[in-house]
Amino acid sequence: MKTNASPQKVVLITGASSGIGKSIGEYLSKQNFKVYGTSRNPAKISHPPFAMVALDVTKKETIAAAIEQIIAEEGKLDVLINNAGVGITGPIEETPDEEIAKAFETNYFGPIKVIKAVLPRMRKQNSGLIINITSIAGYMGLPYRGIYSASKGALELTTEAFRMELKDFNIKMTNVAPGDFATNIAAGRYHAPVLEDSPYKEPYGNTLKLMNEDVDAGKDPFVMAKAVHKIIQEKDPRGHYKVGEALQKFSVGLKRILPDKVYEKMLLKHYKL
Repeated sequence: MKTNASPQKVVLITGASSGIGKSIGEYLSKQNFKVYGTSRNPAKISHPPFAMVALDVTKKETIAAAIEQIIAEEGKLDVLINNAGVGITGPIEETPDEEIAKAFETNYFGPIKVIKAVLPRMRKQNSGLIINITSIAGYMGLPYRGIYSASKGALELTTEAFRMELKDFNIKMTNVAPGDFATNIAAGRYHAPVLEDSPYKEPYGNTLKLMNEDVDAGKDPFVMAKAVHKIIQEKDPRGHYKVGEALQKFSVGLKRILPDKVYEKMLLKHYKL
């Protein structure tokens, strides 16, 4: 057990076994950060590029154990990156209630659990930064991704409230909303089945194909890693950052200025609905 705090900044990244989380961890490790990534089953990861600890964001006891381990080894925790998340697609009418609950447990309630667990330590340190990885999809209700949009949008708004509540403790919090990146999220997301007798069969099937193509053609996740590194270096990060294709970031701005029906027609045209 270390008695003195590590001279390096200590970073905890949830969901770091693959994709954006892994890329952020690898990049920060090369920038002389002490990185701890999490996975539900770290023993299954061969030759991880940084330290891995067991953590399931839906289970408080695993969160507490992981944080306790990091504090015991490093003496502090400087940065939390809430990256763990799951994708979910489907017509909302046909998406099982239990799958909707699972998505919110991981994408929304999970990050809140981790935040609550680290705040007492950061308050004691009188310092800390929490970065919530959300999604550009969280800024708009996307067809056949409504539950995913809602879970990420909820975290965006909760962060806004948290920032004001934490202002007296020198703890900063921000959202980073990625667009489409070339990761394995499409393979791991829950897809409501395209039912033969469903009234949504054709539009949902076509939209699902388009979503998967967007992910496959997405940016390298190291772009996100560099953006996160830059935010960590900022003295006073702002509340929202967007990282992705120019058109995806532009679409968020358009939503603010276009009439609702015009913006809706734009989305319908994009998804060929």
